[in-house]
Amino acid sequence: MFKYFIPVLFLLIFIYGVIKKVKPYDAFTSGAKSAIPFTVSIFPYLASIFVLTELFEISGLSNALTNLLSPFFNFLGIPDELIKLVLIKPFSGSGALAIVSDIYTKFGVDSYLSRCASVIYGSSETVFYIAAVYFAKSKKHNLLKPIIISLIASFFSCVFACFICNIL
Repeated sequence: MFKYFIPVLFLLIFIYGVIKKVKPYDAFTSGAKSAIPFTVSIFPYLASIFVLTELFEISGLSNALTNLLSPFFNFLGIPDELIKLVLIKPFSGSGALAIVSDIYTKFGVDSYLSRCASVIYGSSETVFYIAAVYFAKSKKHNLLKPIIISLIASFFSCVFACFICNIL
């Protein structure tokens, strides 16, 4: 039944456009045409995030930071195996997904660590990616306050995820 949801939704939108006397194909191509300059304008921001994420891992800074923050994270209930996930998630969704997949492989999908990793992955956001996309077109480029607030909220979602998985 759910496999028909997207085609039916597409058909309903098409019919609605025809009823409202909108040419759906022209509207689609116009939207796609306006998306190209936006994509070009955010490319430098995205490229820098991808490069910095890769450098973070390759340089060994990720491992050093994991070791340094381990006592603090353990105090808050976040196991050592999940620290890298918490650190990489604000930068890279695909990097975080690779870490989650690795946790599934090492510990099994039904383990406490895997449950925590799943909830952390689903409840936190790629803060810097979203900031790059959102602020690329913004006239204000004062990113510090919203990024700090987002990082704090994301971190507390990770702490809460481990707490909830621990009691369930």
